[in-house]
Amino acid sequence: MTVLQKKSDNPIAHLSEADIEAIGRELDAIRQSVVDSRGEDDAAYIRRVIDVQRKLELASRAVLLFSKFPPAWVLGTAGLSVAKILENMEIGHNILHGQWDWMRDPKIHSTTWEWDMASPAEQWKHSHNVLHHTYTNVIGKDNDLGYGIMRVDEDQKWVPLYLAQPVWNFVNACFFEYGIAAYDLELGKNLATKERRADPGFRARGKQVLKKIGKQMTKDYVVHPALSGPSFLPTLAANFTANVVRNLWSHSVIMCGHFPEGVQTFEKKSIDGETRGEWYLRQMLGSANISGSKAMHIMTGNLSHQVEHHLFPDLPSNRYAEIAPQIRDLFARYGLRYHTASLPRQVGSAWHKVLRLSLPNGWLAETTPANAPAQVAKLYKMTTGGPKVRRQLQGAAWNQGSQAA
Repeated sequence: MTVLQKKSDNPIAHLSEADIEAIGRELDAIRQSVVDSRGEDDAAYIRRVIDVQRKLELASRAVLLFSKFPPAWVLGTAGLSVAKILENMEIGHNILHGQWDWMRDPKIHSTTWEWDMASPAEQWKHSHNVLHHTYTNVIGKDNDLGYGIMRVDEDQKWVPLYLAQPVWNFVNACFFEYGIAAYDLELGKNLATKERRADPGFRARGKQVLKKIGKQMTKDYVVHPALSGPSFLPTLAANFTANVVRNLWSHSVIMCGHFPEGVQTFEKKSIDGETRGEWYLRQMLGSANISGSKAMHIMTGNLSHQVEHHLFPDLPSNRYAEIAPQIRDLFARYGLRYHTASLPRQVGSAWHKVLRLSLPNGWLAETTPANAPAQVAKLYKMTTGGPKVRRQLQGAAWNQGSQAA
């Protein structure tokens, strides 16, 4: 049975095993209807997006040849930023999911595509397609949940190191492609011991990543600036800016899909003997959507339909909007929350959660302008006083909360 991380309010308590399996059958039917209707219109869509992206990138780089002139720098940088976002989100991410493999086009296939990112495609496919989409939001199994550097649930023990969580989350956002590459390598775990560092497989993967990073940096920070001649430095700055914009955008979209308040996390035992219906239910509860225009959906790689993507990661992304009403109706009929909101609201919610979980449980909710000095003093004691002091102060806070309730 799907087991939520220890929550006082269980949003699936009203569902029977028969309900969950019925949900699974309905979702299987929705998926099959899309599989059966894939065709030339879908193929034309992805080819059109690739064509637009490549022309936009080429035109932007041509404009940046004259980037020493501020209007050209602004126009070229904006165009290159959009081109990189399109390549990363709607094209690369979705092709590498195998969404277009059914076309049997060797140029648009998950086994041959290499994207404009620091992480090699093969390594990303393993960490994302295999691990993340299998263990979605399972604490200790899904490293996409906080990327192994953040506290993502109240039941995870708080330690003072987490106070810096908002800072390193922002740094990770700015250089997200390199964070993903490190995550794909499981860098923290593999550098922890001499044996792991010496592992031939890890060393080979590390060399692949360094080779890919070198290729990407040579393209963006040597070749294209050099082609700009007297505009070398402005073009280099434009490429760096476009990469940071792409990183911030993709990080924000992914945060919105996985981390807003109300998105559920699960215990490790939730996947023991998990049925198809229970797997589907975990995707439904562990994802959030972003509402917006068609252009916004394309720019997010249709990950604005994160619920639909988690349910059907290998269906063409342009079909998610079509099936979203059916999915939303399914949520309503079974009394489940279809988590969706605008981009600003989801970004704000996700960052609020990052901040809230960087602090001891309940600290942010307890703090008011009137008691702020006392709360800061308590936080200082918890930060400097050691595990015993933290347990005592946090225990006292929980007891006060229970009495008030």
